[in-house]
Amino acid sequence: MSALRLRPYVDSDEAATIELWRRTWQQAYPQIDFTARLDWWRARWRNELVPKAQIVVSEQHGVLTGFVTIDADGYLDQLVVDPNHWGSDAAHLLVDEAKRLSPSGVTLLVNKDNARAIRFYERNGFAHAGEDVNPTSGRPVLKMVWRP
Repeated sequence: MSALRLRPYVDSDEAATIELWRRTWQQAYPQIDFTARLDWWRARWRNELVPKAQIVVSEQHGVLTGFVTIDADGYLDQLVVDPNHWGSDAAHLLVDEAKRLSPSGVTLLVNKDNARAIRFYERNGFAHAGEDVNPTSGRPVLKMVWRP
């Protein structure tokens, strides 16, 4: 098995990243129809994330396995890993890359009902820093912060 490789996002990754995003969220929240949200996700990706964030992808054997977005303020909007790679080093490598790109600190919001993600962030040095509500979904979220 070859090692995961990190590299900067390129425009030709768009279709694969959006599909990975959809599949991963569908696995995490099977009761929600994420396919119906593809146009919204594509617009958000093109208009909000790509222009404002550094995006790093992970790949293995030339296949995208995950990505992370981190903006200039240290906000990690998305950390997505293919469910087939959950438990691998992919998420850890991507979050370490976000920390490297934002050495003064990283903040994020995570759904309060996503216990797996919360445990992951805690194990990777993030602390709880309050609660909020996601303005798009209306779901309760935790604010988490990593400081060096």
